[in-house]
Amino acid sequence: MSSENKKHIRFEWKHILIIFLTLIFFQIFVYYLQKNTLQDLLSDTMEWYKQNSAEEIGNLTTTAMELLLESDPFNEDEINENETKNLIHSFNSILKQPLMKRNVEEMCVILPYGDKFIAVDLGSELFSYFYSRELADTTSNSEYIDAVKQYAAIHKEMVKTELITTIKKEQSVFMVYVPLVPHGEYSGAVYLKIHPDFTFISNKILASFDHTVLIFSSLILMGLLIVFYISTYTIIERDEARELLYSEREAHLTEYIAQQKEHLFTKRIYHTHHKAEKVMGFINEDLDNIDENNFRDVKYRISKYANFISRVIYDMKWYNPPLQTIRNHIFRTDLNEVLSFIINNIFLRTSRQVNSIKFNTVFDENLPVVSINEFVVWEIIEPIIQNAIDHSDKEIINIKILTKYHPENHQSVIIIEDNGKGIREDLLEKNDAGVMRIFLENISTKAEGKNCGYGCYLAYEIAKRCGWELKAENSETGGGRFILLINH
Repeated sequence: MSSENKKHIRFEWKHILIIFLTLIFFQIFVYYLQKNTLQDLLSDTMEWYKQNSAEEIGNLTTTAMELLLESDPFNEDEINENETKNLIHSFNSILKQPLMKRNVEEMCVILPYGDKFIAVDLGSELFSYFYSRELADTTSNSEYIDAVKQYAAIHKEMVKTELITTIKKEQSVFMVYVPLVPHGEYSGAVYLKIHPDFTFISNKILASFDHTVLIFSSLILMGLLIVFYISTYTIIERDEARELLYSEREAHLTEYIAQQKEHLFTKRIYHTHHKAEKVMGFINEDLDNIDENNFRDVKYRISKYANFISRVIYDMKWYNPPLQTIRNHIFRTDLNEVLSFIINNIFLRTSRQVNSIKFNTVFDENLPVVSINEFVVWEIIEPIIQNAIDHSDKEIINIKILTKYHPENHQSVIIIEDNGKGIREDLLEKNDAGVMRIFLENISTKAEGKNCGYGCYLAYEIAKRCGWELKAENSETGGGRFILLINH
């Protein structure tokens, strides 16, 4: 295999490699997107579960205390010493048992006492409060200062609603206040500071997700590698077949283009042959009528005719003549003079229907000269005027030719307008390249075919090589109008 073929194959591999890397990138992106979504879901779920579990612990503790208080009357005189010890022991058990759990950090009962609230975390103090209706003046616990302050702020609302109130602190720390309502009477609140920790559950879920993604990605990667491996051999075979097809197609296209160029070249020669034949007739007529009175005029006309024929013959040498023979700084062409000569010495000299053709010219004397071969300008102007005459469909043909220079835009304009029936709307439509249909090859207002439609086509193509713009439209009076825009 040649190095050129290898290079071509490497180029194709790069396309597959780009797809391969893109899929991997998307897989990684989807993985992180799903993982972040899962983490957010776990975070929200865990927050809800942590708060719910914290409230459940507080609710169970409070329920146990309410049941204990409701099992005996609030009268110390009716309770013997042994029952007193059992009650104090039960209170201590209820207060200490939640603290044995890993997530519970603080627990106490906040009770109103006088004009303040106190935190109680001993069974003896609870017994004294509920059964003796008194507490020692020294009862105070500095560990629960923040909890008591927080409860004081929400006390009225809790008395009103008798609902569990949970306040979340930083890092998922929950301060749970559960109403203590023995015998249906609001007596205070059981306070728990709980810091639930379910990190091990979320870590387990995320680890399982990572393992699943790893296995899934490995399978996708293996499949892509297999596809990449198979595609390389498929590409080699395809490229070999395509190279043979391209070589065969190139040979056919080269042959077809050569035939088309020769065919078009022949058509153009055929088209310009009639012009040269007509001009040769003018030369012969001038030679027959030459005398000493018209010698200078005849010499001027014959010189122009001869140079035009020379240009026609020169155009027969190449399909595309060199650009410098069309546009060159040595050319100093007066467009007004060229138009006048074509009108007076071409169209008004024909023996057919000369009296039925009227020319109305309005020339701008400030029109600057152009660096275009004079006889190339002939090849643009003459087909346009001839088109106006051939398709006017009028007994008296009025052709108006206007030249105008716009110094602000450095642009000259040549307008050729007739009083005919105008140009069909379908011929003014543009193709995908932005070219009007009237300027396409083999397009004519006559019956379209292989021997018509070259005048406007050649005028447009030659104008384009001059750097000019040729447009067609219908005038306000209904006739056809051709506009030639010339930038200086």
